Amino acid sequence: MQSFRTELENPVVERDIIELERKITLYREGKIDEEKFRSLRLARGVYGQRQQGVQMVRIKLPYGKVTMQQLERICKVSDEYSRGRLHITTRQDIQIHYVSLDRTPELWAELERDDITLREACGNTVRNVTASSMAGIDPNEPFDVTPYAHVMFEYFLRNPVCQDMGRKVKIAFSSSEKDTAYTFMHDLGFVPKVKIINGEEVRGFKVMLAGGLGSQPYLAEVAYEFLPVNQIVPFSEAVLRVFDRYGERVKRHKARMKYLMQDVGLEGFLKLIEEERLALKYKIFEIDGTVSQEPQLPALIQLPDFEIADSSKYEKWFKTNVFKQKQDGYFAVGLKIVNGDILTPVARKLIEIVKELSADEIRLTNTQGILLKYVHAAHLPYLFYKLDELGLAEIGFESTADITSCPGTDTCNLGISNSTDITRELEKVIYEEYPDFIFGNDVSIKISGCINSCGQHAMAAIGFHGSSLKKDKLVLPALQVLIGGGVLGDGLGAVADKVIKVPSKRGPEVLRILLNDYQQNGEEGEYFLSYYQRKGKIYFYDLLNPLADLANITDDDFIDWGQDKPYVQAIGVGECAGVTIDLIATLLLESDEKIAGAQEAFEKAEYADSIYNAYTSYINSAKAILTSEGVKTNTQSGIVKDFDTHLVQTAKVNLPVSFEELIYQINKNEPTADFAAYYLDQARNFTKLVKEYRESILIQ
Repeated sequence: MQSFRTELENPVVERDIIELERKITLYREGKIDEEKFRSLRLARGVYGQRQQGVQMVRIKLPYGKVTMQQLERICKVSDEYSRGRLHITTRQDIQIHYVSLDRTPELWAELERDDITLREACGNTVRNVTASSMAGIDPNEPFDVTPYAHVMFEYFLRNPVCQDMGRKVKIAFSSSEKDTAYTFMHDLGFVPKVKIINGEEVRGFKVMLAGGLGSQPYLAEVAYEFLPVNQIVPFSEAVLRVFDRYGERVKRHKARMKYLMQDVGLEGFLKLIEEERLALKYKIFEIDGTVSQEPQLPALIQLPDFEIADSSKYEKWFKTNVFKQKQDGYFAVGLKIVNGDILTPVARKLIEIVKELSADEIRLTNTQGILLKYVHAAHLPYLFYKLDELGLAEIGFESTADITSCPGTDTCNLGISNSTDITRELEKVIYEEYPDFIFGNDVSIKISGCINSCGQHAMAAIGFHGSSLKKDKLVLPALQVLIGGGVLGDGLGAVADKVIKVPSKRGPEVLRILLNDYQQNGEEGEYFLSYYQRKGKIYFYDLLNPLADLANITDDDFIDWGQDKPYVQAIGVGECAGVTIDLIATLLLESDEKIAGAQEAFEKAEYADSIYNAYTSYINSAKAILTSEGVKTNTQSGIVKDFDTHLVQTAKVNLPVSFEELIYQINKNEPTADFAAYYLDQARNFTKLVKEYRESILIQ
């Protein structure tokens, strides 16, 4: 289990994995608190499953890029440590399930041999940075956003600014104004733009701020119509600093950036961001806009003899799954992956196909599919033939028939009702009864197992999320129906309305009624979103209301999709949002760890990082004493005020200045060596002071 200690080349990664292994041992020995341990493993991609005793491991793949060597490694890990199944997520990650906690360090080490990380794939961190899967080959893109997404991923990985936030932060880059990365639903979203300034072409981004889905969706605000590319990293770091300091930390349902935006407003948010600029490590951060590692392109080969059995299917596949690239003579090919699940034997055969017929790099999509790139036009028929043999040539990639869904009650603690089997049932309805919808993506369908929108139901034309209904004293699985969401382009979007709740088994009939009505009453050329807005929410409520009637309920309605026994609602404790740690001893221990981290960063001349670690130490120490005094803490800024009120002004703790003056030196000074040394020394003194106060209280 410990062989990785001598084989890994990256000492930072090795230390991470050793730390996870050590903390697992302490946890097993009862020497580390449950909540503290949960926080630590979440930040390392290890997530508790609905099934007791096993974990889901999330593999962080920035903007969904995977080489064939990496995919082979992931398959090997899944076979060795899991059950030989890969799940593609809406954030372009891969998840594997049913992993033993004790084997996660070894699993991580195996992945790192091919430069694959688990770090910060879960927890209160910057999650996987996503991007349009067509980035780099999109005929509509002003420039390739891939290098900028990659820099954003690298810059914030292990960055002290985002290790202890109140909640997760999501970042996305769209390749064009079509906004296929859904920037309007992200904490930070970037849409590429080009301006001519002084006769020269300048790259930049339209910047979207503080969007989010969840139980209360909020459309992102426009922070900048045009921000030069060399300012996106400093701006993003300032945003994270503001969110870290002022964001909610106790009430999990209010702890996302969108709620801070609602509290302070866009003008107030931007003012707080500006106040952080002096303290930033970089005021300007230049980014090389070229791709550092171009994928290996396929050579034209002599194709073997083959025969396509169903020429009609090939023609449909070519129409729905094949896309012309901006590079002449090359095509991208989309693979529709039902529920985002692919078995490792199938993935391995796909690897061999990719090596022969496309670029040695695929992109996982935010619709849970796979995109192959740089396919020669002459290779397309043979590629279809090979994919069809694997069952990977299903038509309708990213169409109405390609439904997005989270794992729901299959594995997730928060799942209320099934989302995977109902997905397959709805897709069957479309293929068999509404084949015309296979050729369009106007009516997007997305499903989540609960209200939290991991399946992105809140931005779908037709969305469903898992719920329940009561009939007398019995509970039956249900679907909340949402209608009217979608992408408007250039950072704009529409959030779906909650229309009605129906028994889950009536989901297919909901779909039939909506599609029939759209076909019959939609005006020529009218998009579904326009049709919904023209008709209005009440119209659709009345249309679907008969399906909500429980008077004619049947025994089958009490059995969820994919089950053979009556429904039992069982919701566990969710871990997506991380945890809040309030134990005094743990907080003081974390304070010491941050001091050590600050010292290490200082010795490496990483002064901004040293300062931020010292700042976090101040916060943890102050929170520990406030907790011991029975003062409920919330935001970091609230902790600062409360410490002054309850401890400094009452002379329980003697400081030469107010705690606010002491700690907020962080954003009033450049991150120089002198200030970093001073600030770290003051943080040490403060931690020592609060420990002495704590000990004096315990003695009494």
